[in-house]
Amino acid sequence: MSIRIKKVAVLGSGVMGSGIACHLANVGMDVIMMDLPTEGAKRNLVADTALQTAIKSKPAPLYKAAFAKRIQTGNFDDHLKQIADCDWVIEVIVERADIKKHLRKIEAVRKPGTLITSNTSGIPLHVLAEGRSEDFKKHFCGTHFFNPARYMSLLEIIPQSETDQKIIDFFMHFGDIVLGKKTVLCKDTPAFIANRIGFFSGNKVLELTDDLGLTVTEVDKLTGDAIGWPSTGSFRLLDLVGLDTSAKVTQGVIASSPEDEYVIKMKDRPVPKHMQFLLDNKFLGNKSGQGYYKKTNEKDESGKSIIHALDLQTLEYGPTQKPGIPSLAIAKKIEIMSKRLKEMIEASDKGGQFLSAFFGGLFSYASNRIPEISDNIYSIDDAMKAGYAWSYGPFEYWDMLGFEYGLSLAESQGLPIPNWIYDKKESGKVFLLR
Repeated sequence: MSIRIKKVAVLGSGVMGSGIACHLANVGMDVIMMDLPTEGAKRNLVADTALQTAIKSKPAPLYKAAFAKRIQTGNFDDHLKQIADCDWVIEVIVERADIKKHLRKIEAVRKPGTLITSNTSGIPLHVLAEGRSEDFKKHFCGTHFFNPARYMSLLEIIPQSETDQKIIDFFMHFGDIVLGKKTVLCKDTPAFIANRIGFFSGNKVLELTDDLGLTVTEVDKLTGDAIGWPSTGSFRLLDLVGLDTSAKVTQGVIASSPEDEYVIKMKDRPVPKHMQFLLDNKFLGNKSGQGYYKKTNEKDESGKSIIHALDLQTLEYGPTQKPGIPSLAIAKKIEIMSKRLKEMIEASDKGGQFLSAFFGGLFSYASNRIPEISDNIYSIDDAMKAGYAWSYGPFEYWDMLGFEYGLSLAESQGLPIPNWIYDKKESGKVFLLR
């Protein structure tokens, strides 16, 4: 099977759709990006506006501004028939299965052999394939980009049961070589790999923040450069991604994974009051102007805007306070991550308690996802590094701390450990960093 992609139809022009369209233009593709039609003469207004917004956004989604000429705009009513001229159709519409199942409209106009993919971040691919023709199913899978599409290196490829193996192999190669991504093969399981582990890590951070009475600035220092995560830390990252987006991932996993051990635990805990407060008031982060942090009109001595942080107890904004966690000083004096992390975990303050509980939980959760979401540890590590910009994956963290030490962190909390971990312990084998 020889597959060549020259022209792509992107269905949906939101932040993700327009970002994907721009990156496809970056690598030389001709793109038609469609969205809902509007009344009057400017029928393509939705897609037109989205494209102009994307082009002006920072960081820039295009390698060169001139590449925008490779992108045409259209609407679903007037231009869907142009799919017949496309080699690949990627659906990037709203994250609702009932709306995404309108993929059947594509079937009426596509030519046999056209590649069809969905950018869903968690809806099962087999659900979207229901009722489609044999040829459609053969050429249909998930291609999950992370935002912003040009800069985030992870591309998850998610086949459904009837996807042709040659199509899977093609996208794995195409993603790596043409799109410049770290392409990871996933199973058709809830939230796939990165967002499934991200579901746990994000909610575990919220849990420990409340249990230990930490502030957002303290947590952001604990979950930033100190442990090899992005310098934003957890709460600034939530603001960047959007609290509503994070909440949808959480709700999706809870709805679709009732036997997940952390989902079961979450049912006994209410949504953190600060998270509910922000969601209720539509304080969704950067896109709404405030979330866990809020930019003020005040300037500091250097002329920079003063940022206030949400007090998680009073739910009021105030000046950010310097974190009062002694163990954070360890990160500054120890350069080698394995030594730094172990010493921080063993600290007797709240920082040590936080990291000990978090990493013990992470090791338990990640190991219990095999073989559910992946047949190997490397795909999980790769997905978290490429999709969440962690410097190390869960099993690499475990490896650097030592097999027995990492196991003890989970066991000391009474967390479930799968048999394959104990089999590894008995055999004397350990994880090996690549």
